[in-house]
Amino acid sequence: MRQAKAMSKFIRISPQKARLAAGLIRGLNVEKASEQLEYSQLRGGRLIKKTLDSAVANAETQLNLKREELVVKEVRVDCGPTLKRAKSKNKGGRVPILKRTSHFTVIVATTAE
Repeated sequence: MRQAKAMSKFIRISPQKARLAAGLIRGLNVEKASEQLEYSQLRGGRLIKKTLDSAVANAETQLNLKREELVVKEVRVDCGPTLKRAKSKNKGGRVPILKRTSHFTVIVATTAE
């Protein structure tokens, strides 16, 4: 089973929200997964679709595989660094604002025969 991988790092979306989109495509073939993400209303779907397309392109160029025989083997959404900001409140107080980031990893492989 030959596989290709693509990673996107420091994407400005919460990992919790991105994992909802990642759950849609686990185990699907690439054609259905791409279609599922394209018509999904989730913002994370658009972002993961870019990484999926990159993994497919890696498989086609480096391993000479066809798009039709690829399946999504693994989709991983990990936490990236958190940007810490603050919002002013009354009486000189402040409230932390955490702007979370994500790292996406998509691995596509040929179907096991």
